[in-house]
Amino acid sequence: MTPYDDSAAQAVSTASRPVLIDGFGRAVTYLRVSVTDRCDLRCVYCMSEHMTFLPKADVLSLEELDHLASAFVTMGVRKLRLTGGEPLVRKGFMTLVERLSRHLRSGALDELTLTTNGAQLERYADDLARHGVRRINVSLDTLKPGLFRSLTRGGDLARVIAGIDAVQAAGIAVKLNAVALKADNAAELPELIRWAHGRGCEITLIETMPLGEVEQDRTDQFLSLKDVRRDLSSFWTLEDDHHATGGPARYVRVAETGGRLGFITPLSHNFCEACNRVRLTCTGTLHTCLGREDASDLRAVIRAGASDADLERAILAAIGGKPKGHDFQIAAARPAVTRHMSTTGG
Repeated sequence: MTPYDDSAAQAVSTASRPVLIDGFGRAVTYLRVSVTDRCDLRCVYCMSEHMTFLPKADVLSLEELDHLASAFVTMGVRKLRLTGGEPLVRKGFMTLVERLSRHLRSGALDELTLTTNGAQLERYADDLARHGVRRINVSLDTLKPGLFRSLTRGGDLARVIAGIDAVQAAGIAVKLNAVALKADNAAELPELIRWAHGRGCEITLIETMPLGEVEQDRTDQFLSLKDVRRDLSSFWTLEDDHHATGGPARYVRVAETGGRLGFITPLSHNFCEACNRVRLTCTGTLHTCLGREDASDLRAVIRAGASDADLERAILAAIGGKPKGHDFQIAAARPAVTRHMSTTGG
């Protein structure tokens, strides 16, 4: 495979680049890249307890990940988020971050960030900051060590908090993501929000999403964030905040804590109308919608020795087929899509 030549991209202004526009007029400027399907935790709503992971040959090399991500940057993507599985367990991950950071230095990319479970953060905090990562998302559903251990099937809450401490000390802003679970953390959400805001962290609540088969019945765990917001409004002042990060969250400011709170509501309120993002899996499959089984095989394109122009045409064709919205329905008998979030890229 010929390495992707982005030297021209660094010399070309953003205005003259091709713009990725889907069939509904939405500009795609945000790419989420899964660098591995593996994870050091087994969160009950995300993965089966006994997962079968991909063989190494199916997973993109670091060079291929760089190749594909750089092609999207050349075509106008301004925000790049690295995900997993758990990205920090991928061998050589910091090498990839270092290579992609050249797009920050050139001005081609506005933000390079990642989503992590936080368990490995403490050891990588300084390197992430050195390579230009200024903001990360950490998944944290509870402050109770026993419940955390249960939800993650063995995780250590203290390690995650130590990781958050380390990245904040390195000057990286932290946003927490918490999946709202009716049977587990519903009553704890106000305390989790207070804790996050007390540390200077934003926090976003997320409805459980029907991706992949897991042992639990997601219907039992589904908690509508409409109901959560109503309950929070009974004792806090929630002021609409039009803050936008390129993601699907809608935000409010909590007057009593001074912090920002987001709501991601794929089930109780569809967020597709302004969708600007696509997902690239660790196998090189491009999904233009989280809740559809659409797929374009970009790994096959680059491993066949395609030119940069051929790759751009394949990407444009995939973006042109991006659907108007997802098919999430919590009451459905089976998941909306069969792939797990850990495979899709969280």
